[in-house]
Amino acid sequence: MRRRVLLLVAATTLLVLVAFLVPLALLVRSAAADNAVQQATAQAQALTSLVATTSESEALDLTVQQADAGSGYDITVFLTGNVRYGAPAERSSLVELAWRGKSASAEVPGGREIVFAVDRPAGMAGVIRTFVPDAELTRGVGRAWLLLAGLGLALLAVSLVVADRLARRLVRSTIDLAAVSHRLGRGELTARADVSAPGELGVVAGALNGLAGRITGLLREERETIADLSHRVRTPLTTLRMEAESLSPPDAERITAGVEAVNRAVTDVIQQARRRGAEPSGVDATELVRERVAFWAVLAEDTDRALTVDIGPGPLRVELPRADLEACVDALLGNVFAHTPNGTPFAVRLTGRPGGATLVVADSGPGLPGPATGALRRGVSGSGSSGLGLDIVRRAAEHTGGEVRLEPGSPGLTVVVELGALAPS
Repeated sequence: MRRRVLLLVAATTLLVLVAFLVPLALLVRSAAADNAVQQATAQAQALTSLVATTSESEALDLTVQQADAGSGYDITVFLTGNVRYGAPAERSSLVELAWRGKSASAEVPGGREIVFAVDRPAGMAGVIRTFVPDAELTRGVGRAWLLLAGLGLALLAVSLVVADRLARRLVRSTIDLAAVSHRLGRGELTARADVSAPGELGVVAGALNGLAGRITGLLREERETIADLSHRVRTPLTTLRMEAESLSPPDAERITAGVEAVNRAVTDVIQQARRRGAEPSGVDATELVRERVAFWAVLAEDTDRALTVDIGPGPLRVELPRADLEACVDALLGNVFAHTPNGTPFAVRLTGRPGGATLVVADSGPGLPGPATGALRRGVSGSGSSGLGLDIVRRAAEHTGGEVRLEPGSPGLTVVVELGALAPS
């Protein structure tokens, strides 16, 4: 941007200088020529009275020679009888015209010729000829043009310096504005742009600050809504816990564990909303996956599902909060129980890979009713569910820089989740 501003200013300044200096240079050359012609004319006219009144040839010849030697021009006096005094010169057509009584001047090769018709005593005619060479017509023009060129370069340099300072300020303001937008994108909601930036950039900075304030307000409202929701959810959870205590010990323990898991999930959601924008934390995927598989293994046994578990050696730390990875695993395993009939076998595998870990959940159920890619979109479900389970998994994987792949089998479905590793601190 800075270079473009400088190029624009340089081009505009050059056009203005050319439009101003070229006519001025031509005017200087014309003025120098007019000045030389006027001086030559004045010197020639100074001889008019002497030529018109003096009849002594020696005195006239001496005077003309002195005038010719003392000036930078060639001065010649022509008289009747082919008499000529002063600088040697031929009787040109212009001299012949003056001989008939008409004074004139004209451009000739090498300079300008000026002639004056003079009436002498006893009707004897005379002509005064002055020749101004090109060197005299352009005397001082080169120096004047150099001065004009220097002035033009100085004006161009000044305009570029001013434009550079302006461009630096514009570029700096633009970079600062982009930096603030990136900080807001990273979750630093306290970042604000400088509204004193020049021109429209200040307007954009003000709009960006307003947007940041609006986002802050929306997040505050979200946290308050989640907190209110938690209070509403914990009341029925307390009732469920009390009801579970009246059951037989094995059932009571299992239901109570489920209620506690829901309670922890609600608490984790609240805490996550409150720490929105904080640095991500990591968790050991091997430990958590073993824990969640052990929880779901009880239900798998009750529904006659064969479970195959293959978890590699740990620890395998991934860049996810514990609650998010737990929700991801629960969503995958919950889909198996929700969308496959009892007795369907499934497998859970967790292996390490360069830069992270790979979690695979495969079942031998009926698979997906539609295209596999559509199931990853939020709210899309072909089985009558909310369509949020696989979206939770997808967002968790993308948060770590990974991805989710659905690989339909014959029969069954395999979900491959690539999780990014936690960077060492």
